[in-house]
Amino acid sequence: MATIEPAKHVARTEALSAPFTVDDLLEIPDDGFRYELFNGSLLVSPAPTPVHQAIIYVLQTILCDAKPAHLTVLSTVNVRASDSDFYIPDLVVVPKVAVESVRLMFRPTDLLLAVEVVSPGTAAADRNLKSAAYAAAGIPAYWRLEPGQGPALHVYELDGDSYAEPAVFRAGAQASLSVPFAVSFDPGDLTRLP
Repeated sequence: MATIEPAKHVARTEALSAPFTVDDLLEIPDDGFRYELFNGSLLVSPAPTPVHQAIIYVLQTILCDAKPAHLTVLSTVNVRASDSDFYIPDLVVVPKVAVESVRLMFRPTDLLLAVEVVSPGTAAADRNLKSAAYAAAGIPAYWRLEPGQGPALHVYELDGDSYAEPAVFRAGAQASLSVPFAVSFDPGDLTRLP
């Protein structure tokens, strides 16, 4: 009987050089990691944990139940902002017409909302890098869910070319929101496994 030693992750970017482009990302074999670009800099994240995925599922269900018929809610889609900016939000809200016309990558103008669930390995990017990048790309709303804060939902809305200070909703209080559509929920419900 043969055994195989587990291999350490080796990024398949040896032949590529920074700054990276979206075309470079398309050359990287699928290895289960998420590869995103921010101004040509590569951000590599592991696959989401089961709890992270459960939170995304619960929020997606809440949003799907509340959305108008012409919109849809999707998880982990590709968003190409430029040749050097490529994002994979945890959840997005987009018009159904955009879904029908997109083959591989959405444009930021297709998105009405981008959502990120913060994990220990993505906290700095989700809190700083992504909020700035999503605002610069013109995404009207960004929600950042912080499971370690009770949980807490940080809601950003575009104000010119940047997001205004976020409204923060904590577990035990109802978050009644109107962008991208009317929806109300307790952020504490998002961490109750389905």
